[in-house]
Amino acid sequence: MANRAFAATKSVSAEQVERRWFVVDAQDLVLGRLATQIATVLRGKHKPTFTPHADTGDHVIVVNAEKVALTGRKREQKVYYRHSGYVGGIKSITADQLLASAHSDRVLRNAVRGMLPKNSLGRKMLSKLRVYSGPDHPHASQSPEEFPLV
Repeated sequence: MANRAFAATKSVSAEQVERRWFVVDAQDLVLGRLATQIATVLRGKHKPTFTPHADTGDHVIVVNAEKVALTGRKREQKVYYRHSGYVGGIKSITADQLLASAHSDRVLRNAVRGMLPKNSLGRKMLSKLRVYSGPDHPHASQSPEEFPLV
């Protein structure tokens, strides 16, 4: 048994991961297609060292989130709900109203959040996502690379 013909599977811990920074311009990119690629990078599935139970992903900076494209009639028909916690406290807003508001980054953030695991690991992955409505971001010192769009 000493001369095995196969290699043992390596499991990477979170401390062994080299994190990179990516920046993507969301202008005129389709929301769902962009969100799937961002979720893949946040989760770390683009790396050969992907480990399902560890956070092996990279940081992603998104600029121009207010200019993201929605296909079909989703701008008028897609509705986002939130609840205050009180009886009758449900609020709704359409995607068009949300993109025109001061919180236009929430459209992309909610799309990516829905594609990540629904546990503490997913929340940790989502903390590596930075979304900005305008073209500027304060992360120049991290020297982010261009996002690898497929």
